[in-house]
Amino acid sequence: MLALALIYSFIWWAVVAMIVAGIVLIILRSVFDYIDVNPFTWHARNMRRATDPVLAPARAMLRGFRLDPKAAPFIVVILMIVAGVLIIQIVRAFLNTVAGVLYAITSHRPDAPVGIIGYLLFGFLGLYTMAIFVRIIFSWVGMSYANRFMRFVVRITEPLLGPLRRLVPLVGMFDISPLVAFLIIWVSQSAVAATLLRAWPVQFF
Repeated sequence: MLALALIYSFIWWAVVAMIVAGIVLIILRSVFDYIDVNPFTWHARNMRRATDPVLAPARAMLRGFRLDPKAAPFIVVILMIVAGVLIIQIVRAFLNTVAGVLYAITSHRPDAPVGIIGYLLFGFLGLYTMAIFVRIIFSWVGMSYANRFMRFVVRITEPLLGPLRRLVPLVGMFDISPLVAFLIIWVSQSAVAATLLRAWPVQFF
C-alpha cells in the first residue's frame, strides 16, 4: 500500500508541475505577444516553438466555431487544467482498484473473493466515467475520429452512449445522454459499494 501511495503522490506532483509549467509558458507567450517582442530573438523563437503545438490547434478550433482566436491562450490553460484533473482521477481510480484487490487478497477473509469482485467492478465503473469525460472533451476540441486514441475511446463508450442516445431525446440542441450515463454509472457504483464492498473500505487514496 505504501508503494502505491508513493506512486500516486509522485504522479500527482508530476502532473501538477507540468500543468504549472505549461501555464507559465502560455502566460509568458501572451506577455511576449502583448509587448511585441522581436520574434527573431532566441527567447521569442524558443517560446513559439514550445507553445505553438498547443496554441495553433486551439486557434484553429476557435476559428471553426467563429470565435476570436485571441482567446486561444485562455482555452489552452483551461484544457490543461481539465486534462490534468482527468489524468489524476484516472490514475487514482486505477491505483485504488489495485490497492483494493491487494487488500482483499492479503486479508485472508472468507469473503475475500466478493471483495475482489467488488473492487474490480467499482474501479471499472470509475474508469468508464473518465472515458466518457475524455470522449466529451475530445469532441469539444474537434478531435477527428481518424485519431487512434479517439477511436478507442469511442469504441469503449459507445455500447452505453449509443443506446442512450436513441432513447434520451435532445434538449434543444444538446445531447444529454452522457449526463444520463453518468447518473447510471454513479448509481451502479453506489450499489456496488453498498453490497459487494459493504464490509470493505471503498477508497484508499
